Amino acid sequence: MQKIAIVDYGMGNLHSVVKSMQLVAADRAAVMLTADAAEIAAADKVVFPGQGAMPDCMAHLEESGVKAAVLKAATEKPFLGICVGAQLLFERSEEGPTDSLGVFGGQVIRFPAERMVGADGEKLKVPHMGWNEMFIKRDHPLWTGIADGERFYFVHSYHFAPTDDIAVIESAYPYRFAAAVARDNIFAIQCHPEKSADAGLKLLKNFVDWDGRR
Repeated sequence: MQKIAIVDYGMGNLHSVVKSMQLVAADRAAVMLTADAAEIAAADKVVFPGQGAMPDCMAHLEESGVKAAVLKAATEKPFLGICVGAQLLFERSEEGPTDSLGVFGGQVIRFPAERMVGADGEKLKVPHMGWNEMFIKRDHPLWTGIADGERFYFVHSYHFAPTDDIAVIESAYPYRFAAAVARDNIFAIQCHPEKSADAGLKLLKNFVDWDGRR
């Protein structure tokens, strides 16, 4: 049976991620929440979540002893970044500002106040919270069985600004932004699939089934 490690580096309530992964994995994978570098290295797949302020998340990751194991996993096995865990894969964030892992080129930027105006002229709030449509930019195995325009749950003030063409899913608030990016064995998503009802569970199930190839 395959082993899926959910990385615990001391940031965020990971209960819903663990429970959702256990639900979709059923008897096909053993799901473990771990802060042990050796367990991360031994896992077949890795989930890298995160919640809270990016500088705090990066500081906890540095102190946790698992940073090297996370970086190595991102080079060699199916790897799912969620929310701040996804943001940490970029080079830098405007929140702080903070240097991060540099797995992807580009940075994480704040929604600019001057652009936060809806179609009817209303002022949009930051953080962006709630259910938002997801638009397929290019096909990916993790989106199999999920419709274009399906809604996922977001809570964020910052979004990806990749330098390379790695966006696979976009959302809009009010302008289009990269909501999920992918390259080789890595899929990283800004929203919370573990809080996104059936569509989110489908994405997590697809990760259980994924061999890490496009």
